[in-house]
Amino acid sequence: MTNKVLKLGLVSAAALAATVGMAQAKSDIVVAMQLEPPHLDPTSAAAGAIDSVLYSNVFEGLTRFGADGAVNPGLAKSWEISEDGKTYTFLLNAGVTFHDGSAMGAEDVKFSLDRARAEDSANAQKALFAGIETVEVVDPLTVKVTLSEPNGSFLFNMAWGDAVIVAPETIGDIKTNPVGTGAFKFANWVQGDKIDLEKNGAYWGTPAKLDKVSFKFISDPTAAFAAVMAEDVNAFVGFPAPENLPQFEADPRFQVLVGSTEGETILSTNNKMPPFDNVKVRKALAHAIDRQAIIDGAMFGYGTPIGTHFAPHNPDYVDLTGNSSYDPAMAKQLLAEAGYADGFKTTLKLPPPSYARRGGEIIAAQLRAVGIEAEISNLEWAQWLEQVFRGKDYGLTIVSHTEPFDIGIYARPDYYFQYDNPSFQQLIADLGVEADPAKRSALLATAQETISGDYVNGYLFQLAFPTVANAKVKGLWKDAPTQATDLTGVYWE
Repeated sequence: MTNKVLKLGLVSAAALAATVGMAQAKSDIVVAMQLEPPHLDPTSAAAGAIDSVLYSNVFEGLTRFGADGAVNPGLAKSWEISEDGKTYTFLLNAGVTFHDGSAMGAEDVKFSLDRARAEDSANAQKALFAGIETVEVVDPLTVKVTLSEPNGSFLFNMAWGDAVIVAPETIGDIKTNPVGTGAFKFANWVQGDKIDLEKNGAYWGTPAKLDKVSFKFISDPTAAFAAVMAEDVNAFVGFPAPENLPQFEADPRFQVLVGSTEGETILSTNNKMPPFDNVKVRKALAHAIDRQAIIDGAMFGYGTPIGTHFAPHNPDYVDLTGNSSYDPAMAKQLLAEAGYADGFKTTLKLPPPSYARRGGEIIAAQLRAVGIEAEISNLEWAQWLEQVFRGKDYGLTIVSHTEPFDIGIYARPDYYFQYDNPSFQQLIADLGVEADPAKRSALLATAQETISGDYVNGYLFQLAFPTVANAKVKGLWKDAPTQATDLTGVYWE
């Protein structure tokens, strides 16, 4: 009898311990990333780090990207498209509120889209909204958007972070106090250190499983390795030291996810700055680069070579790496034909990511071997945005374009690499109104071949996306179909 009571007591104690353990399951997470946002308004900056923190977590759009890159309903639960393809009527979800408690409705959608397409808009992807002719409020939960011509990518465009819905009454201080509709709300920003989010208890959709989220910013690869090994952070998305991944893979405390991205990593070239306004110089540049050496040396083998600005995992990708094969002798010959037999000097301005800093050192050495002296300047992200992206004050730079399906940026002559080709601009315009899949594929092939043949930029590799996390963290995105760290479905096992 005593033994039976004792055993029952032990079982009860074990059950109680399990229950307590379940009740005390972790509900907070510390996620590290390399780049800190310059501010917190995704609708007025090109910095992908803003979306990395806020996309889907804090801000939402009419549509949203899923982990597989599919375009899913967002704040709009459904839509109807007119027969001519010009009118989209969105039916919004009922009961959606902003984090300050105010209702989100059709007027906010109209404000957001009109603001994004306004003449004085600071939206970094203003071209996404250029085809919008009118935005009408039909009723509090219905919005009609009329386009000047059909655009088969319109629902895709509305899923970008640049198209999230904001409220006019909170736009004044959105850069430091973002107010969205997402499953998490902004709590605190210690600049230079971290951004804290907390669960939105009044969320209109499926509630987040986590109560608190901290985004920690660690730019140095060595410090990143130390922070993960010491378990000071629970996950590091876009881990910047690929040479350390095998060590984490061998440690049962961790999981390593190596996914694909939309990030075309390029040696971006200022096409209006002499001597890069000469296609022979740009072609010489391309043949001076050994992209596999860059992938091996800077990324430790992680990355897929590209020969144009298009993701290899896209069904319409054309392998054009042969257009820019490594051939230093040809590079020297082309430079001589262009009048630069003795080479020239230029600038190579590098943002903080390790692919840029490490890759920059390798590329500078490769260019030096053919007579091009590239003076390296290491810039902080805000400096890069000011000097290179907005100021166009550079010769060369290295950056990964992580926006999805963004070959259309080459149709914008005022974009920072300043490529102005009217025939390409017309091609992209034709693509925008073409619905036939076979014809779209043909246009996309021509688009890839055009920019590859014009050597607009040096095409390096498609960025891999390694994430190192605690083995018990579940629900993280493996791939990066857009630059986002969507934590709305993340939980502890």
